[in-house]
Amino acid sequence: MPHLAEYGALFAAAFLSATIFPFQSEAVLFGMLAAEHYSGWLLILVASLGNILGSVVNWVLGRSFSHFEERRWFPVKRKQMARAEAWYRRYGRWTLLLSWVPVVGDPLTIVAGVLREPLPVFVVLVTLAKTGRYLAVGALSLGWT
Repeated sequence: MPHLAEYGALFAAAFLSATIFPFQSEAVLFGMLAAEHYSGWLLILVASLGNILGSVVNWVLGRSFSHFEERRWFPVKRKQMARAEAWYRRYGRWTLLLSWVPVVGDPLTIVAGVLREPLPVFVVLVTLAKTGRYLAVGALSLGWT
């Protein structure tokens, strides 16, 4: 498969951008789409898969948060977590459709794990959100109408 390393780099960028690490995969995808050396649909698929799997990692982290919550080194204070949990409980699982939004999306996927959102429901909603975002990037960069 030609360009395997580049597709792998896009996957890694999308994966990292969905985790707690700050990274912007949209710029990488946009640049690769603009280069016109790659299949647009394959780029969107690779970016989506990486981003979805990164969100699943957040969900798994959320599931294990309660074991470490009382530790001094734990990065999230109980008050912050309670506020996020209350927001998620108020608006429900449909908030996962906002998992693509910078800054708030990653914490949403962690909170979903903390609150034991069923993984199949989580994956469906996150897939819709993340793939939709990359389709929008594709539409903008390739001029799809």
